Amino acid sequence: MEVIYSPSFVRQYKSLQVSLKLEVKQKIALFQDEKNHQSLKVHKLKGKLKEQYSFYVNYKIRIVFWYTEAKPREALLLAIGDHDVYNE
Repeated sequence: MEVIYSPSFVRQYKSLQVSLKLEVKQKIALFQDEKNHQSLKVHKLKGKLKEQYSFYVNYKIRIVFWYTEAKPREALLLAIGDHDVYNE
């Protein structure tokens, strides 16, 4: 799966601690192989984010994304953070 990074995701990523950045890179690499989606707990969101999805980096940090319509196997990473990321 191809992954694209939104400008807001890149800004949020740059503000993370170095150790967390490494963990994020590892999880994104796992995400690119759809066989790992169950272990990452990829799930569709509800409410105002109903068109978006999320997966776990760790117990606290989530990545919000959506599948693009241009290509069926392409995801745009929108945001990264704790549960507050769902309120942005």
